[in-house]
Amino acid sequence: MAEANNGNWQTAMRWARFLTPRYDVNIAASWTPVTGATPDLMIALHARRSAAVLAAFAEDHPDSPRVLVLTGTDLYRDIHDDPAAQASLAHADILVLLQEAGVAMLPPEHRSKARVIWQSAPSLPHVAPPPGAREFTFSMIGHLRPEKDPLTFMRAAQLAANPDARFIHIGGALDPQLGTAAEATAAADPRYQWMGNLAHDAARMALSCSDAMVIASLMEGGANVIIEAVTSGVPVLASDIDGNRGMLGSGYEGYFPVGDAPALAALMERCMLDPPFRERLHAQCAARAALFAPEAEQAAVLDLVDNLLIARPAGAN
Repeated sequence: MAEANNGNWQTAMRWARFLTPRYDVNIAASWTPVTGATPDLMIALHARRSAAVLAAFAEDHPDSPRVLVLTGTDLYRDIHDDPAAQASLAHADILVLLQEAGVAMLPPEHRSKARVIWQSAPSLPHVAPPPGAREFTFSMIGHLRPEKDPLTFMRAAQLAANPDARFIHIGGALDPQLGTAAEATAAADPRYQWMGNLAHDAARMALSCSDAMVIASLMEGGANVIIEAVTSGVPVLASDIDGNRGMLGSGYEGYFPVGDAPALAALMERCMLDPPFRERLHAQCAARAALFAPEAEQAAVLDLVDNLLIARPAGAN
């Protein structure tokens, strides 16, 4: 839903914009049969949460293709132990992954259905600090929930010794205890600011004004915030997980061990004090930017939908 203001909602909105010039598109939180109407195709996001919808759609419209976009919690948790998520894999004709490394997480019998579509974001110029400015801003963007591991960012902010470091944390507290921790961190260290939930455009602007972006997640299917950082010329400091490596490449130098706040703090210090290292991160991110161009994602989405509809059984509505 729109009020969630999360990656899945942004993906749904973006894909709807891509498809609308050619198709009638309806975005809904749930689906119920409509008398006399036969949908041409369903695109569902999140295997576990869409399980009932996919099953009902497959039963009511067996000849209409079904696409399932897999999230990080799907790939790295739910499809391995949740029966509903596993059923969704079977009900889908195509499984869309948002980065290449995730294919290996699929059960072998479903890998032939996998397609990788890189997400995208329009370029937004990096806002450089004014001449002579000493502050160096690290941002972290994502709702406060355990999968995003916001505590590692908070702890690293307090461990970083450089007084010129500034830490901006954007995201609503989906877990109240994490919200309490953010408030306590802000009270203990004035360099850290929790801004709560912001509209997407405001969050993107804050990111473009940052000197580096941190993603500390425990699991990711293909984080859109990485794309937004790369397309804004902002280097990324990322937890060393499969989903982040699939986005930034195995040779990227900005990884830190998952949950290791001292290592992240040390990486932040290096980013501030070692200009050649920072420039290498810039260059490595810039080399990935072409993957995340909106025109490339739109072409891939349209190609997927066009080919699925052309391949429908003869006589299908």
